[in-house]
Amino acid sequence: MAILELKNVRYSYNSDKKSQSRDILRGVDAQFEQGTFYSVIGKSGSGKSTLLSLMAGLDLPKDGQVLFDGTPTGKLNLNVYRRRNVAVIYQNFSLFPLLTALENIIYPMELCHVPKKEARAKAVELAHQVALPDTLLDRYPSRLSGGEQQRVAIARALTMERRLILADEPTGNLDGENSDNIIALLSALAHERNMCVIVVTHDITVMESADVVLRFTDGILQPKTENHA
Repeated sequence: MAILELKNVRYSYNSDKKSQSRDILRGVDAQFEQGTFYSVIGKSGSGKSTLLSLMAGLDLPKDGQVLFDGTPTGKLNLNVYRRRNVAVIYQNFSLFPLLTALENIIYPMELCHVPKKEARAKAVELAHQVALPDTLLDRYPSRLSGGEQQRVAIARALTMERRLILADEPTGNLDGENSDNIIALLSALAHERNMCVIVVTHDITVMESADVVLRFTDGILQPKTENHA
């Protein structure tokens, strides 16, 4: 069974003019499996980020269903869902500026009441998994490079054994070398740790690295294109 499934998902925004609504998602159907690296592409304003928000449980569809492990997100405790099952990685990293790299990684575990000693040990382990050296863990985000900040964000996303990783243009603020490293890391999360990784992107390198590419056109998610055998 798919870890995440979209059934006739529709979403619209109210326009400021004459209270008219604008349809963003017009009946999206899709299934996402663990162990697979997905890329979602489309023009600006096509609905990619809106769809990401719905999959992350930051909002609910106006019609249709987003199902996690077969349960509609509308029936889930969304706070628990976001803390324990799904993580979002953003283009601008979204780290807390007044927390160190290690404290940023620890933060989701604090929300879930993981004992401090256990949370710290787990955070250090995750930092090592994303190739963050110990010398950087006590630094604040402003003293880290873009690639280092994105690694902190990915390590934070791996807390609580989440199985669904959503990324919104995760390479958008990185140079070529750091972009390649982050793409390789996301791919490894899918293939080596059996996670479902879904990346919204304009980056051609991400598209070429993904197992499955999905394209948004006119509010519809087009049938997938397999990149690899």
